[in-house]
Amino acid sequence: MIPREGKLLRIFIGESDHYHGRPAHEQILELARREGLAGATVLRGLAGFGRSSRIHTAKILRLSEDLPIVIEIVDAAEKIDALLPKLEPLIGGGLMTLERAEVIVYRAKGDGPQT
Repeated sequence: MIPREGKLLRIFIGESDHYHGRPAHEQILELARREGLAGATVLRGLAGFGRSSRIHTAKILRLSEDLPIVIEIVDAAEKIDALLPKLEPLIGGGLMTLERAEVIVYRAKGDGPQT
């Protein structure tokens, strides 16, 4: 269970970011699962730019090999805080943000009310 007051960790990296020869977003997802966090989602962006101000886009005429990736992880504050130092080596370049999250529903299919 996640307490009603949790934290949302959001990690912004690029699709081409790797750690030990594997995509960084896969490594982050697997780390969160191993550490027993409630859940994580990897989102692939259509376009974006970061500190370098270079625009990465998925336009057909200008295919990018480094589209933005956002990983969102929600759990209890203590679990997120314990994960942060383990993430540091996986983030070569990017941005991490942290904010409070009010958890309204957290259940697997079949666990809740059926309609």
